[in-house]
Amino acid sequence: MEVRLQKALSQLGIASRREAEEMIRQSRVQVNGVLANLGQKVDTQKDAIAIDGKLISAAERPPLIYLLLNKPPGVVSTCDDPQGRKTVLDLLPQELRAGLGIHPVGRLDAESTGALILTNDGELTFGLTHPRHSIPKTYRVVVKGNPSPAVIAKWSQGVMLDGRKTLPAQVNLIESYAENSCLEIVLKEGRNRQIRRVAEILGHPVIKLHRTAIGTIQLKKPKEPFLREGQYRYLSDAEIRFLHNSIKGRTIKDLAEGRSVIKT
Repeated sequence: MEVRLQKALSQLGIASRREAEEMIRQSRVQVNGVLANLGQKVDTQKDAIAIDGKLISAAERPPLIYLLLNKPPGVVSTCDDPQGRKTVLDLLPQELRAGLGIHPVGRLDAESTGALILTNDGELTFGLTHPRHSIPKTYRVVVKGNPSPAVIAKWSQGVMLDGRKTLPAQVNLIESYAENSCLEIVLKEGRNRQIRRVAEILGHPVIKLHRTAIGTIQLKKPKEPFLREGQYRYLSDAEIRFLHNSIKGRTIKDLAEGRSVIKT
């Protein structure tokens, strides 16, 4: 069956869809000996697809891998960085870095730390990173100053950002210090540097931002050692089911077309 080339590459575990699109734009992909075009359709059982001159096939699809990483500060959430900074893949052992298509699901900015999922399941990545997706993500955030109850209420209700109000969020004061405060924030959207930008607008710039959980997937599992910065672990079967169930009821076609679909 024919599918778009970028989808085929993600299904084969080569890269996420966005990364596959960039590879096609960079003229790194050939189909039947001809440079590929973005959006063209292929049949992985019939067409000869090559990346950087190396043929790939459906039979060579690597096993699906799902990891949780505790990202340290100063590490970028990409597979490759033109500026030469350390990436999340550099934190993995050599056998997981190349040839398996592992990539981060979404991003944490370089200064932020905490929970980040890595996988080579391109279809799951596409579903989880779609704007309509809404797995809650939990953060511990240290901000400058002591936000008043009114400021916390405003943050919870939504703040105008780039001409559009942020979705309601859970914002709770955990502890106040002399010059700063610790908040727990739960978001159901992930706009670019959202917490940092909203905090700045409200007059309480972020000092430290740490993601503790993605839905039910936590850095600290009961009865298990805490996942230290720079360490990773494999997701459990239950955690993998949670991720797949979170996008169940929305087909890839529905997500691609931006339709609102009732989740089952």
